[in-house]
Amino acid sequence: MRIVIVEDHQMFREVIRKVCVSDYGYDVVGEAGDGAEALRVILAEQPDLLLLDLHLPDMDGFTIIETVRKILPDLRIIAITSARGDYTLYRVERAEIHGFVDKNANSLESLHEAIETVSAGKRYLSPSYEAAKAKRLSNPSSFDKVLTERERMVLVLIGESLSDDEIAEKLSITDKTAATFRHRIMNKLRIHSTPKLIRFAIDQGFTQVSAPGDGGPAFS
Repeated sequence: MRIVIVEDHQMFREVIRKVCVSDYGYDVVGEAGDGAEALRVILAEQPDLLLLDLHLPDMDGFTIIETVRKILPDLRIIAITSARGDYTLYRVERAEIHGFVDKNANSLESLHEAIETVSAGKRYLSPSYEAAKAKRLSNPSSFDKVLTERERMVLVLIGESLSDDEIAEKLSITDKTAATFRHRIMNKLRIHSTPKLIRFAIDQGFTQVSAPGDGGPAFS
């Protein structure tokens, strides 16, 4: 099992490498701390398995998944992240990656279990992922039921604190249309101020901006 580790926290990356090599006998053939380096290493080494942090300083982890799959369609991917927002988990579901390990709720032994499960051709999804998915599916007001794909795209930009004219420029629409999108999203989500809407977007994973308390490894 040839593995590449992509994780922006150097100490955490070193811990994963040590455990994978010393404790479990895997072959770690490459590492990266940002998206650009990750793509270079993955395409050069062509590993069997990618351990991928979804939130990197220069690139969305889902962009990496989309890019490498075009060249390495058989690459197995396990997401390792502290992000548990509904939109992040929804994107994990749609990306059809092979495993999801929650930094906040799982141990290093869970990572081993995930690698073994995925290497055997099965999927590994942490209990927190399964619980969040079940909760979202049972919620008639969840974003995936009330917002269109276009509205989700606008919400990503709102989460980055862009103004209506900035959103209009990004999406090649008018300022009035951008404002209409903002109000429609607020009404559908029953959120009645822009600051609260931005907070929602960050908390649920519509943007890579970290919420307070996010970002630190929590393996025990």
